[in-house]
Amino acid sequence: MRIGIISGVIGLCYTLSVHAQKPDSIKSLLLPDVVVTESYQQRQVKKSALTVEVVEKDFLRKHFTGNFMQAMANIPGVQAMDIGSGFSKPMIRGMAFNRIAVLENGIKQEGQQWGADHGLELDAFNIEAVNVLKGPASLLYGSDAMGGVIDIAPLPVPADNQLFGNVTLLGKSVNGTLGGSLMMGIKKDAWYAQVRYSEQHFGDYRIPTDTIVYLTQRMPVYGRKLKNTAGVERNIGFFTQYQRRSYKANYAVSNVFQKTGFFPGAHGVPDVSRVQDDGSSRNIELPYSKVNHLKLTTHQQYAWEKLILSGDLGFQDNHREEWSAFHTHYGAQPMPEKDPDKELSFSLQTFTASAKARLISSSAWEHTMGWEGQYQQNTIDGYSFLLPKYHRTTAGVLWLTTYKPNNLWSVSGGLRYDYGDIRIYSHEDSYLADYLRLQGYDQEQIDSYKWNSRDVKKHFDDYSFSLGFVWTPSVKHMVKLNVGRSFRLPSANELAANGVHHGTFRHEQGNPALNSEQGWQVDASYQLTSERFTLSVSPFASWFSNYIFLRPTGEWSVLPHAGQIYRYTGAEALFAGAEATVDVRLLRMLRYTVSGEYVYTYNCDEHIPLSFSPPASMRQVLTWEQEPFTLYAEWQGIARQNRVDRNEDRTSGASLFHLGGSFDLSLGGNRKVELTLSVRNLFNTRYYNHLSFYKKVEIPEPGRNFQLLIRIPFKKLLK
Repeated sequence: MRIGIISGVIGLCYTLSVHAQKPDSIKSLLLPDVVVTESYQQRQVKKSALTVEVVEKDFLRKHFTGNFMQAMANIPGVQAMDIGSGFSKPMIRGMAFNRIAVLENGIKQEGQQWGADHGLELDAFNIEAVNVLKGPASLLYGSDAMGGVIDIAPLPVPADNQLFGNVTLLGKSVNGTLGGSLMMGIKKDAWYAQVRYSEQHFGDYRIPTDTIVYLTQRMPVYGRKLKNTAGVERNIGFFTQYQRRSYKANYAVSNVFQKTGFFPGAHGVPDVSRVQDDGSSRNIELPYSKVNHLKLTTHQQYAWEKLILSGDLGFQDNHREEWSAFHTHYGAQPMPEKDPDKELSFSLQTFTASAKARLISSSAWEHTMGWEGQYQQNTIDGYSFLLPKYHRTTAGVLWLTTYKPNNLWSVSGGLRYDYGDIRIYSHEDSYLADYLRLQGYDQEQIDSYKWNSRDVKKHFDDYSFSLGFVWTPSVKHMVKLNVGRSFRLPSANELAANGVHHGTFRHEQGNPALNSEQGWQVDASYQLTSERFTLSVSPFASWFSNYIFLRPTGEWSVLPHAGQIYRYTGAEALFAGAEATVDVRLLRMLRYTVSGEYVYTYNCDEHIPLSFSPPASMRQVLTWEQEPFTLYAEWQGIARQNRVDRNEDRTSGASLFHLGGSFDLSLGGNRKVELTLSVRNLFNTRYYNHLSFYKKVEIPEPGRNFQLLIRIPFKKLLK
């Protein structure tokens, strides 16, 4: 009997109680057993023809590190582009940056996600469930969801009136992390509210090497600690919801602050003196970055019998700064009078609005229509230049129809049209012009290079569509197939960036002639589920007629210490691969899981792989479970990545071993303590993440790391 019957049984019980006879005439009723045959995960997976991974509290607890994306990287097909100091950005099936949409409270997270050295400004302590859509999701989520979606589900609302909360403590040995989070909430009738404050402090992190190489110069790593990679993170958030009868509304306010040092040996001109041990592993000196992300959102919903109307509004203010001791390659450039060490500053404000109508016309047909719009403005500051000031406006309309005649299969298809407008402002560098004149360049070259960016006004419009089906011939088998066309509008950095990006160690240059990115995708999956065995396989293939990437041009930059120019270029490209997972219940308490992933990329124009292609990998996990204990041992195998782009370094493979376990200590009543202890990279293996921010300068991944997570929940029922 399916979950939908539960509501009917509850309604029957309520009706019987309302119309009950006098106490002396009440009769005993024997109701049939209610058997739940679908979990929340299974129902979420069946809602979409795309490959969907549903991550819940137990998974996040097991893999929690204080870094949200490092936990998500344990999902086959999802990778984390590490940024050295504890921050990461998402990659799904080889796609990252503006191709992956991250949603929180129904609003897309908007920051400087175009940068390889820019992480997500999210509170990892405030996440308890995540839906990961692998593959093209432009139809529902717009241009920036071409590669997939990471949708952070709202926190569950308690059924009973109560005061509740939890205290969470985190400690890590690899960089001396000390972190904690306090959450308190209340549920009273139609109202629900919670507030959370989180804070983390970490020091310079340990790596299993004594030296690194940057721009051919060998540099020491004193005490095997990467100097000036310490940081601090402070987050505060408030969420409230009101629900009565057919109306529901929620409101959320959050602010995330991060300050993190850059390893000085990999920022600017190599200098051994800059990496000398300063006697402290927790101070943050120049160079460093700091980010503050303020977000306000609201969701409104009203439901009738066959129609559900909903709307979302959001405002985000993302302010990122990079600080470095003032330096100039042009002798005529004076030191700024205010904030002389502010190298770069980006201030991005985003206004988002959307409206959707869901029409359930019959038991078999369901239609969704929607509109969403966004306005962005980005301002800049600092003595250096990388990205110009710009304004961007986008709007889109969509229609999605689902036909489900029975519980065996369903078909869904839809169409979306988007329009985008971007205005990029010019920026002239007179100091560069003087420098080039002194270096003997002719006036034509000077006029060409003195403009960091020129005025750009571009209009884009494009469409996407999708057609897919879900077939469940029995409770054990599920088959999915989805075919679609997706698109992505070029971002400001792809159109007009021009300067030395220290985060990626190269001169990056935009291309205002770029058109929108367009591609066709085929995505399939098969899942077999039995009492003691689960198998899932998800192959995919994507072809792009105009895939935008940074291409080495072979042109030498006139900017000092900049090297070769990398210019954003469109090319025909192919992505293909698969993920697979097998889960076997060996004994009542013993489970074995093996999972693997592979992504193949190919630049059809130049007949070489694309850059930042993730290597194939495999995980084998042996888990022993007996309440209140859980223990696991994991082997992670990472293949060597030899399929690299021109001027991209190959990466050796690695074998890593991890151990962990959790224990729930009951304190009586509803009180308990949740303990989770783990050790990552048990044998302190030296290895490189091919997607890492620091791999370019031969900085390996962190060494052995012991981690302790303590969570103490509490609640008190209210009348």
